[in-house]
Amino acid sequence: MQDTLQIPFRFKETVEDLAKELFYCALENAEAQEQLLVNIKAQFFYVSKALDCGVCNTKWNQFKAGVIALKPKLILDAEAAYNCDPAAKSIKEVYLAYPGFYAIAMYRLSHILWQLNIPILPRMISEYAHGITGADIHPGATIGDSFFIDHATGVVIGETAIIHNNVIIYQGVTLGGIKVEKSLKNTKRHPTIKDNVTIYANATILGGDVVIGKGSVIGANVWITKSIPEDSLVTYKSDIKITNKYSR
Repeated sequence: MQDTLQIPFRFKETVEDLAKELFYCALENAEAQEQLLVNIKAQFFYVSKALDCGVCNTKWNQFKAGVIALKPKLILDAEAAYNCDPAAKSIKEVYLAYPGFYAIAMYRLSHILWQLNIPILPRMISEYAHGITGADIHPGATIGDSFFIDHATGVVIGETAIIHNNVIIYQGVTLGGIKVEKSLKNTKRHPTIKDNVTIYANATILGGDVVIGKGSVIGANVWITKSIPEDSLVTYKSDIKITNKYSR
């Protein structure tokens, strides 16, 4: 094993700068996108060469097409945030100030790279977003349209999770695996969330065979390791009691 990594100095910051440029590029109009992508291409190949990703012009063109096609999906995500959060005053506010939207945008960019089998870089982008937003979304996850994460902090979405359309997730939600073993790397380890599901704060859903049925509502703090039928309401009942502190 080599004593030092053969990568340029402050390389993580270089990847973070690339991620930021890709975010703004994905939301621009077609003319501005073309100009931005000319500059991004040089950054992209510099990063790819340093990481030994084996990127060629074919993969760059595929990635470029993916970025250009991303804007309609991001618009749906932003509209979902605006429509679902009464605190949102405008779509502009969602674009510029919502950590959940930023986390989803970074996921969608890193997912394009993941699908192209480009190593390391998608994980670096997702970890940059994790540090900024508090949401840890693996680039290998599959996420449908109109996805909304409220508050973002503490959300964990594993590599093989599948999330369908119009899903809402609140802070602290984990879509994880029951076991963490290297031998399971090619196995579906994380749950499937069907259309129109809402998952409230700090719910934990574990297991690759677990399916949360369409239209279900998962309440706060629940722990789920079995599939839930569609249109279900799952809640956790606390035994907390409130009494007067002066009573005896």
